[in-house]
Amino acid sequence: MNILYSHPDFIVINKPPGITMHDPQHGVVQSVEQTHHLQSLHLVHRLDDGTSGCLILATNAQAAAHFEVLFRTHQVQKYYLALSDKKPKKKQGSIIGDMKNRRNGQHILLKSRENPAITQFHSVGFDGAPRAFIVRPLSGKTHQIRVALKSLGSPILGDTLYAGSNADRMYLHAWGIAFSWHGKAINVFCSPEHGNAYVHADFSAWLSQQPNPATLTWPAVPGKSTTPVKTGPQ
Repeated sequence: MNILYSHPDFIVINKPPGITMHDPQHGVVQSVEQTHHLQSLHLVHRLDDGTSGCLILATNAQAAAHFEVLFRTHQVQKYYLALSDKKPKKKQGSIIGDMKNRRNGQHILLKSRENPAITQFHSVGFDGAPRAFIVRPLSGKTHQIRVALKSLGSPILGDTLYAGSNADRMYLHAWGIAFSWHGKAINVFCSPEHGNAYVHADFSAWLSQQPNPATLTWPAVPGKSTTPVKTGPQ
């Protein structure tokens, strides 16, 4: 796993798909510590096993505690890339609703909004290729993006738990992450490296032409600030 950004208090890695968070021998923390000869790394947020991309690991307990505050107070901006081979009910907007656990590890989106998951997205279609989504979650619920895109009628390609078509991987990638660390703006982006559809020339060309995602017109959500950290792909 490559280190994308290094700081005395944390590193940002590019997690490959298929690596679990919690395996005591072969999980993310253990793999990074062994590969890069590091010690005492701390998980401060999580990606599903099938999701690739930007993941922060704190290098000390004090930094881990500070990240807990940043994530809990929604001061970390995240952008994801997803692909689906099914057309969504709408091309952009917000998906808002409470989430409920179901059997077999699934979650469902409810119409109620007591403690809702909030997911914003823009999408674009390709001729003869999967549809691409730029996704900005404003909350951090388990399987949030996967459930949100399924609710649009566009389950993520390869996400068979949520009725996605079979593929060589689950096509969800943590494209970028941005936050302020004791007054310094941190922004880290990485393009997906695994998956035939992600490395296809058409998708790669499209992604290389994308503007700073913070400059996209994200919809307003009542009661929520949607002003993003000013960042851009690097």
